[in-house]
Amino acid sequence: MGLAFDPTRSFTAIVIGRAGMDLYPVPDGTDIESAEHFAVEIGGSAGNIAVAIARHGKRVALLGAFSDDAVGRFVRQHLGRYGVDTSRCRTVSGPYRSSLAICETRPTDSETVFYRNGAVDLQLSEDDIDGAFISTAAFLVVTGTALAVEPSRSAAFRAMTFARSAGVFCILDLDYRPVSSTSLEQTRRILTEATTRCDAVVGNDEEFAVLAQSPRAGFEVAGQLLRENCQFVIFKKGAAGAVTMTREGSFETGVFAVSAKKPFGAGDAFLGNLIVGLHHGLPLESSVRRAAAAAAYVVSRRGCAFVMPTSTDLDSFIAAH
Repeated sequence: MGLAFDPTRSFTAIVIGRAGMDLYPVPDGTDIESAEHFAVEIGGSAGNIAVAIARHGKRVALLGAFSDDAVGRFVRQHLGRYGVDTSRCRTVSGPYRSSLAICETRPTDSETVFYRNGAVDLQLSEDDIDGAFISTAAFLVVTGTALAVEPSRSAAFRAMTFARSAGVFCILDLDYRPVSSTSLEQTRRILTEATTRCDAVVGNDEEFAVLAQSPRAGFEVAGQLLRENCQFVIFKKGAAGAVTMTREGSFETGVFAVSAKKPFGAGDAFLGNLIVGLHHGLPLESSVRRAAAAAAYVVSRRGCAFVMPTSTDLDSFIAAH
């Protein structure tokens, strides 16, 4: 199927949402309360997606906000180290803080502790959204976390409106996080509205169940989104792979068998590498397959951003599996 986006634009993608600091107890397998040493990296869904794209040599920008402190400076500097453009990200003073996550590296019973009080990324405002800048990208990625509260929600909707008018292909990553939600019903209403403003939706079975108001009806809602609004919808099923729905039909993609080190990071790797594949001109089915490989690559290693694969890494991984 042919997707309507312009691969010649300055940026492959602009990503809206959270970037923060991640701490990992070392050695791997150590629980948080027993840890004496930690490895540090950037994290956050939008930051990870942006890095995943940048690792392939693609131009990508983050639209968000950083706290005016050492953690905020760390996040900005490390994104820049990976080649992510943060020139449109505002530094916010006062009580707002860049997010911190402490993540255990274990395949099961892995605990992640989030510090999201006064989250600075949610201070993104409509004034931060420039339609001319949005139009420089082939893709716009909006993460569900950015829609959690105001003023970030209105900023994200404004960006989606600009994207549609400028012919920018908009992808919504449902990215539902109960910790960011004040009301399940409000979350359902906001995400449903967002699906009407985008060209594709990506989410897992639990996230589509939020839209459906039922754990058993998520797949039907995904199909409804396709019929009403989207060019494609990807319904991820964890270890059972994913179903991609298009207006021409659907196809299933399996998972790459690996020994998982932790249960997180796969979704961000998946979406970032999906966009890279599409931007390279690969068919949707091939792009989804490479995205699935990237997800497996990342869960088999400690961390998220700093283990996002390059094109060479991904080619080697696919050949070996």
